[in-house]
Amino acid sequence: MNYHCLLLTLVFVCATVHASAQSKVLFLGNSITKHGPKADIDWSGNWGMAASAEANDYVHLVTKALTEKAGAAPEVMVKNIADFERAYAGYDIAAKMKEAIEFKADLIILAIGENVPGLKTAENKTKLQTSVTALLSALKGERKPTILVRSCFWANAAKDEVLQQACAAVGGIYVNISSLSKDETNYARSERPYKHAGVANHPGDKGMAAIAAALVKALP
Repeated sequence: MNYHCLLLTLVFVCATVHASAQSKVLFLGNSITKHGPKADIDWSGNWGMAASAEANDYVHLVTKALTEKAGAAPEVMVKNIADFERAYAGYDIAAKMKEAIEFKADLIILAIGENVPGLKTAENKTKLQTSVTALLSALKGERKPTILVRSCFWANAAKDEVLQQACAAVGGIYVNISSLSKDETNYARSERPYKHAGVANHPGDKGMAAIAAALVKALP
């Protein structure tokens, strides 16, 4: 094989590795990540609340960016783990996260915190950090996936500190989006009227785009 052919082969191999580096993507979050229809709060979507359409939530915007970058769409798994947020202490990770663990994602994006009860004591903080670290460790396994941990959309210093510590413990990349909640135009209520204040308080299309942009920018 001459030098020119060898060089072309190496370029092809490197490009293939790069393109497939994030071929399986796992999104774990809460209603901002995915929420099914719920008539009593006037929400009819089955995507990230309260994006105006599925294509406009942060999950699909990040997926679109990854597809454009790699030239092929990644295999994606999206799970709402609000139950983990609300009862993280003693959460049966092995059983309840079995599908996500077995998915063996190349890229794991954790976007939680908003539903975690207020961390009023050092003990609460320690328990949450231990649980989030255990969750990420189980998903990581013996592999070396890229892990992004996003801070809360509704900024909360105590929760965000714990999320950052858990992220560091597994060698992840922490993505601080706390400034987004300071901009009223990032909320869904600034884009259209909502009957339910809770839905209105979620990120709208602009807020979703900002979350997606921060995550994509953080990718190595």
